[in-house]
Amino acid sequence: MKITPDTNILLRAIIEDEPKQARQAQSALRDADLIAITLPALCEFVWVLQRKRATPANVIAEAIRRLIDSPRIETNRQAIAAGIAVLEAGRDFADAVIALEGYESGGGTFVTFDKKAARLVAQAGIPAELLK
Repeated sequence: MKITPDTNILLRAIIEDEPKQARQAQSALRDADLIAITLPALCEFVWVLQRKRATPANVIAEAIRRLIDSPRIETNRQAIAAGIAVLEAGRDFADAVIALEGYESGGGTFVTFDKKAARLVAQAGIPAELLK
């Protein structure tokens, strides 16, 4: 079976805070022939771990790496790598994912009011403009 897991499946599989649901989530992921992990699901995943569980960035980054470390995973690995780099630099995973996906879609320049996000996105090689 080919699946697209919701954020709650990814979270339960990693966090294991609800044992029955964790087993079900892990089984669904283990048994799937193909797993399409979407960027919005990963942005929510990071948000929940940071804001609701106070998980350190390096732990979140490692969890994402474990989630996508399989040839059965279909996802935008380049956007995720950019997100992880920015996350590990202390900023928002979603900013980098948004910037790269927009760039790849023809958006060109990432525009933001967030000075640090603009700097980190630019350091990742994506044109960025800070609005004031």
